[in-house]
Amino acid sequence: MRKRQRSFLHNPHPVMKLTLILVGLILVVAGGLLLWVSFSPTPDLASFADRKVVQSTKIYDRTGNTVLYDLSQNVEREVVPLSDISPEIRNATIAIEDANFYQHGGIRITSIIRAALADIFGGALAQGGSTITQQVVKNTLLTDQKSITRKVHEWVLAVKLEQKYSKDQILETYLNEMPYGGTIYGVQAASQAFFGKDAKDVDTAEAAYLAAVLQAPTYYSPYGSHRDALEARKNLVLSRMKDLGFITDAEYQAASTEQVTFLPQHSNAILAPHFVFYIREYLEQKYGSLALEERGLKVITTLDLGLEEEAEQVIKDNAARVEKSYNASNSALVAIDPKTGQILAMVGSRDYFDPTIDGNYNAATALRQPGSTFKPIVYAAALMKGYTPDTTVFDLPTQFSTACKPTDNASSTAPCYSPVNFDDKFRGPMTFTTALAQSINVPAVKVLYLVGIQSAINLARSFGLTTLTGDPSKYGLTLVLGGGDVRLLDMTDAYGVFADDGVLNPSTGILRIEDAGGNVLEQYQPQPSQVIPAPIARSISSMLSNNDARAGEFGTNSPLNFPGYDVAVKTGTTNDFRDAWTIGYTPSVVIGMWAGNNDNSPMAKNIAGYIVAPVWNQVMQYALSHYPKEYFGQPPTIPSDAKPVLRGIWNVPPQADGTGGVHSLLYWTDPNDPAGPPPKNPASDPQYAYWEYPIQQWLLTHPSAQATTSPI
Repeated sequence: MRKRQRSFLHNPHPVMKLTLILVGLILVVAGGLLLWVSFSPTPDLASFADRKVVQSTKIYDRTGNTVLYDLSQNVEREVVPLSDISPEIRNATIAIEDANFYQHGGIRITSIIRAALADIFGGALAQGGSTITQQVVKNTLLTDQKSITRKVHEWVLAVKLEQKYSKDQILETYLNEMPYGGTIYGVQAASQAFFGKDAKDVDTAEAAYLAAVLQAPTYYSPYGSHRDALEARKNLVLSRMKDLGFITDAEYQAASTEQVTFLPQHSNAILAPHFVFYIREYLEQKYGSLALEERGLKVITTLDLGLEEEAEQVIKDNAARVEKSYNASNSALVAIDPKTGQILAMVGSRDYFDPTIDGNYNAATALRQPGSTFKPIVYAAALMKGYTPDTTVFDLPTQFSTACKPTDNASSTAPCYSPVNFDDKFRGPMTFTTALAQSINVPAVKVLYLVGIQSAINLARSFGLTTLTGDPSKYGLTLVLGGGDVRLLDMTDAYGVFADDGVLNPSTGILRIEDAGGNVLEQYQPQPSQVIPAPIARSISSMLSNNDARAGEFGTNSPLNFPGYDVAVKTGTTNDFRDAWTIGYTPSVVIGMWAGNNDNSPMAKNIAGYIVAPVWNQVMQYALSHYPKEYFGQPPTIPSDAKPVLRGIWNVPPQADGTGGVHSLLYWTDPNDPAGPPPKNPASDPQYAYWEYPIQQWLLTHPSAQATTSPI
């Protein structure tokens, strides 16, 4: 027996060995922290009675002269004793913030050890786990600076605070001083603002919402764009309350299904409200809600207030007409400087303060399907492979699913897929330019096939459309018709790549942030990246600004035409008519606009050129009169010795080698090397027979299309 014990002691089990090492490491860290505390001055606990003086954070337009919003303006705060705060609020807050609040002595040792180890091995102060007491200390006695010293002070003061004040006093302080979003401080003001009742009268479901908001008051605001996230967190609060025995299963079920009504948001003086709260959310995530409310930050944004107010007014003036004619109850608009990515305007709805349409919902940052506005990215990918703007593709009924027959070219019943155009017409041979300018679907699907779905997704993500996942099976060939979810903000910024010769400048709303002492905390820094070659961007701009090419669909005097100006523009409407888009640009400004319904119900069957473009046109007219008049660079010329099909010649006479005639692109080009030799066996491509069949059928009714003497 002794030998076994000796053997075990001299050769410990690997798990025990690791445990001993970790314990030793923790002891070393703990010892070091104790020494640090001993020699580091700690804030005086007596100052707890003296609350921080709120220094107003102000958000300005790009001039730095006009205040868009004063975050401390009309601050709502009412301190109430704990006895006037419902037990539901207390329990909900404790459940989600600090389940062991009434058991610990101010800190949780296990959380500290876990956070310390994670910070050591993770290399950053990334771990949370703060108790309610620690949060009170942090908010009343310490700065928001992240450092080991500050964290240690927080732990020490939390223990001292618990020795001097009762748990109920600490909880009362917490519930009376925490921000609940906007200018609302404390649970009494929040209860009044959200539900029109005192904190003592709040029920379980309402209490869960109040507790849910605390983690990130702007992000989880019931008046913001993340209601789904708020619902999920509210349900998490209720689940924690049930697990901790604060509510029964029956009470949990009742609270989970209760339909809570929030009062309309107060319309305090604010300019560009959707943009302001977009900026506020960014600030809150980066600096913390308490810092935002108390540090007196001066935030100079990128907003052009003149353009913003023009866009708001134009959208509001047209709202009734658009809703009556097209059943589109909402609109959103974003304008960006393509050379910098700076956001010049952001209108998230037709009226921020209209509760009948959820006006405070920011559709500019919501996920929607882009329709045909996604097509230019796919065409850009094709040009990068070696295709040209004059490449000919046939717009004919085409079956794309190899699970069906080429003759099933009028069927989209699963597993078949045969897309149609908006007007159910087919136009025969078209160049890439004409097909893109007129937004014809069948050629676009063919272009996506030539490019490859994964390649298109990769390119789109490099344009900043990161909401598209890397799984091509999720989208299929419908990707080119706008089958992926994107944000209007991101799409507008993506079009800036074409406007700025292939350079992406990530969107930003911040020029400079200063603290109350005038110290610069952050400043705009250019972050350009070349996404596509400049000649490709210029080709796309040329295609999208070709008024003659789009005349067949929109006419020569459409809202997309700006005589004397270089304006490239693309419209888009989803197949189910739930989203209508217009995005256009000059080298100086990009303006994107969306229309639809927040609840995703369909609009009237119409194209975006009629729903959105006339309104978009008015805003672009204003921008053209206020921004520099610039012109797109010249696109590259197509080599004279390029293949006929790449030069727009599709009816090639029969040749001595047996080639020639009228065929699809797959006959003339290898998708991986369009400019190289034609494929030796075109039929080996799985789509070849499917593309050829409708062409041969079309030739039966267009016999004159067979060329006999036209030059190559």
